[in-house]
Amino acid sequence: MTTSNILIPMDLYEEIVEMRRQGRRGALATIINVRGSIPSFNTAKMLVRDDGSIVGTIGGGCVEAEVWQAAREVMEEEKPRTLTFNLNQNPRYDTGLVCGGTLEVYVEPVMPIPHLYLFGAGHVATNVYRFARLAGFDVSVVDDREAYANRERFPEAREVYSEDFERAVERITPNESTYLVIVTRGHRDDMRVLRWAVGTSARYIGMIGSRRKVLSIYRELEKEGFTAAQFERVMAPIGLEIGAVTPEEIAVSIVAEMIAAKRNAEATLVHKRYSRSRTSLEENIHPEENEPASPSAGE
Repeated sequence: MTTSNILIPMDLYEEIVEMRRQGRRGALATIINVRGSIPSFNTAKMLVRDDGSIVGTIGGGCVEAEVWQAAREVMEEEKPRTLTFNLNQNPRYDTGLVCGGTLEVYVEPVMPIPHLYLFGAGHVATNVYRFARLAGFDVSVVDDREAYANRERFPEAREVYSEDFERAVERITPNESTYLVIVTRGHRDDMRVLRWAVGTSARYIGMIGSRRKVLSIYRELEKEGFTAAQFERVMAPIGLEIGAVTPEEIAVSIVAEMIAAKRNAEATLVHKRYSRSRTSLEENIHPEENEPASPSAGE
């Protein structure tokens, strides 16, 4: 555990903002309750970054060391916890000072701002952009049509890429806080983007289309050497099953599914996993079926 200089609270909050902008995670520990004498004060704060370094202090010693370890676990689990330390009864917490109190420390995760890359800029994409921003996502848009991928249509997007999809992805490096939504205007473009997406560390990958289209794309990519396991984390057909029909409704279902991924609501998403659904898809999709077309993502 390494320690930086103690910063004033405003500096600590500025550090949190900067970390989130950089796509980094951490955990913030705050003393929330004090009884008796302790080597610190109520509301003292310590920020633990994802590289193990810290900003601020809650008093040092074994208490701080245990809080540091808990902070590492909190940022991995993405769930807060409260720790209680009785300095009276445990000799391990002897700091050399006259301390005989009890303190509670609240440790909460500091998560990066989720970053959505929208592949496609048609009807569905414009609505996903709107709702995703309302839900707290930064949004970047990629489309090979300048008439669609522009600042007039996406004025508050972080980035707008108006170029071929394969060239655009060369400049994109997804991480654990990245969400990829594939809603291009054609199956071939969807497949080109998915071919790249499954090799990234993105937190969420979703692709629009009917069950027939999704399965046909998986089969084409398997012929190229991709495995079923690589498609396990792809949400396709994209969006929670709410009976959505219009572009606006489809966008709501997509953003809702992204939020489920963000909040680790695995029970909501598990039915989409390819390896678990492939058998039922193959059993239920036959060439003679007149399956409805998938919603149009492009224009």
